[in-house]
Amino acid sequence: MCGIVGLHLRDPELYPQLGRLLESMLCGVVERGPDSAGVAVYGDTRRVPDGHAAVSVLLPSEATPEALKDALAALAPEVTPAGDTTVVAAPTGVDELVAAVRTAFPAATVIGSGRDLAVYKGTGHPRELAATYDLAGAHGWQGLAHTRMATESAVTPEGCHPFSVGPDQCLVHNGSFSNHATIRRDLVREGVTFDSANDSEVGARFVASRLAQGEDLEKALLALRETFDGFYTLLVTSADGFAVVRDPIACKPAVIAETDAWVAMASEFRALAPLPGIDDARLYEPEPGKVYAWTR
Repeated sequence: MCGIVGLHLRDPELYPQLGRLLESMLCGVVERGPDSAGVAVYGDTRRVPDGHAAVSVLLPSEATPEALKDALAALAPEVTPAGDTTVVAAPTGVDELVAAVRTAFPAATVIGSGRDLAVYKGTGHPRELAATYDLAGAHGWQGLAHTRMATESAVTPEGCHPFSVGPDQCLVHNGSFSNHATIRRDLVREGVTFDSANDSEVGARFVASRLAQGEDLEKALLALRETFDGFYTLLVTSADGFAVVRDPIACKPAVIAETDAWVAMASEFRALAPLPGIDDARLYEPEPGKVYAWTR
């Protein structure tokens, strides 16, 4: 059992409230996953300044954010630690920044990258982690969060959600993929590398490979639905928007709410209740196996 929340803002006047709203949603699903929490924020120019790329990284125990900043000095980086996660932003390309981080600390784990995205992951109580990430202070146009109750792998920062394995892409998952080991082997044969034993990372790598081939979120998730067995609710975000899909028998809960100002989804309605205008929102449970997608 895990908790998922996501918020896609249509009204720019709400952008300064993204973090506060997302934190209230996250607190609504804390009981579903007390082991850890992860957050992704899109469009916060204080975390990813205009013209910059950003990389979120889990540093090895022998490394420090200060040492990383020194190693990347030629790129004039902005380095911000937040618990287990360190976010690096620099006026360079995404691939160049990722390569520089991995060259500086080969044992580091990259947990997010892009030009519009900051990702945070860590173990501990979700309410405390929200404060560590300064989630309430975030602004932007889109965000998601996940609370985890581990079933398939160890409780480590690497095993936390979201899984962000492509530029400006994230996936969060409630459920379990029963054939993930087979799909993992197929992806490894294609040259894909993995950072954890988590079955959800297999789904994220699969979706990222489809997006890299030019598919949109809807097509990528339709392909996942046809390939993966198990029970799941997924929320996948990109630089363009987000999409939701449940398994064909809808074992895991999900609720979607829409207004002219925003689209939101959560594992439980109580996470949506604090949103402005919720009384007038269109509320519905996503149908089994159907992909729901929204773009900017």
